[in-house]
Parts: sequence; structure tokens; C-alpha cells
Amino acid sequence: MKAVLDFLSMGGYAAYVWSALGLTAVVLIGLWIVTLRTVRVRERQLRLLGRREADRVRSRNEA
Repeated sequence: MKAVLDFLSMGGYAAYVWSALGLTAVVLIGLWIVTLRTVRVRERQLRLLGRREADRVRSRNEA
């Protein structure tokens, strides 16, 4: 048990180490969420553009 506590105390630098680790995790999770949202928006835009192009080609062929 002492070994675990020694590890968690990080040689007296636990406040710095764990806060840096926590902040890094928060930033990475935030970037991941923003990326997922951006991908969904871009995919939606791409589908819309594909439909518009298909409609444009279809109307051109009908004329």
C-alpha cells in the first residue's frame, strides 16, 4: 500500500503532476468532441452538396 501512496504523491510533486494530467485529459476530450461535431457537420454538408449536384445534373439532362 505504501508503494501506491508513494507513486500517487509523485515525490512531492503530486499537485503539479495530477493537475497537469487532468488538464491535458480535459483538453484532449474537448478536442475529440469538437472534432466529432465538425465531422458530422461536414458530412451533412457533403450529402447536401451531393444531392444538389444530382438535382442539377438531372435537370440539365431533362432540358
